[in-house]
Amino acid sequence: MRLTGSRFLVIGRAGMDFYPDPPGTRTEEASAFFACLGGSSANIAVAITKLGGSADLVTCVADDAIGRFALNELERYGVGRAHVRSVGGEARNSLAIVESRVEDHQSVIYRNGAADFEMTEADVAGLDYSAYDALITTGTVFAAEPSRGAAFRAFELARAAGLPLIFDIDYRPYSWPSAQVAADVYSRAGAMCDAIIGNDVEFGFMAGDYAQGLEKARALVAGGAQLAVYKMGEKGAITIAPEGEVTTGIYPATPLKPTGAGDSFMGGLTMGLADGLSLRDAVLQGSAAAAMVVARVGCAPAMPTRAELSEFIARHPAPVAA
Repeated sequence: MRLTGSRFLVIGRAGMDFYPDPPGTRTEEASAFFACLGGSSANIAVAITKLGGSADLVTCVADDAIGRFALNELERYGVGRAHVRSVGGEARNSLAIVESRVEDHQSVIYRNGAADFEMTEADVAGLDYSAYDALITTGTVFAAEPSRGAAFRAFELARAAGLPLIFDIDYRPYSWPSAQVAADVYSRAGAMCDAIIGNDVEFGFMAGDYAQGLEKARALVAGGAQLAVYKMGEKGAITIAPEGEVTTGIYPATPLKPTGAGDSFMGGLTMGLADGLSLRDAVLQGSAAAAMVVARVGCAPAMPTRAELSEFIARHPAPVAA
């Protein structure tokens, strides 16, 4: 799978992340916190812009100080915010408190009355899809209405405009009314997409049987997708395409935290595809970006620049699969 350029339309949430400071501090013992942009789709958009691509975000944020914080951070990172709508009432941005520690790691995420779920079909209907080279979304947008219907409508409009659809499964159980609803909606979304990226648990969840996750990824490609990346943590990834499968390992890292890897992987992978890298090298670029981010504080601020990522890859031999 190749992309014709690096202009991405990204659908999904933006929020605020708090990290107990200094790194290693437990949340319940913290007296200071470091604040930064959060939310999986916003993080992916930042990863793309820091690697030299362009990304416009489509979502809703609260019409309050936290929503304005998210808007300001998007602007600071160069992410397009023209399609981000502020909503009033009781809607609130996501807030995550995430520890910069691996042992006994704690992440507490607040999603009550999430503002991003207020996205409607009107938010996606008037977009100029022809101005982009691909659409990216994460699974959270499908967890509630009206966001779910809006995301599916965006898929239809993007498809009509000839855009590839890239789907990060990103399953968060706390956002869904039931596991069965999530599995059904994810399967519907996955069947519409050209590229599906997820870990072994997420594909297993979509399959309805955790032992059948790899077969689910293969079935999506057999059904018409151009790419499925089946991530296996420390064991690397199996990338499935119509022409065959590629198995890759992970780059070495001394992790500071377990979060952010998936968002950085997506940024590195999609920019690799946009830059014309081979499928194997694009996946390895995503893996390198993931290794860098887990060793840094934060998610959005931890995303590597093009120069940092190139230097990291040059210093580390391509990993072999476990």
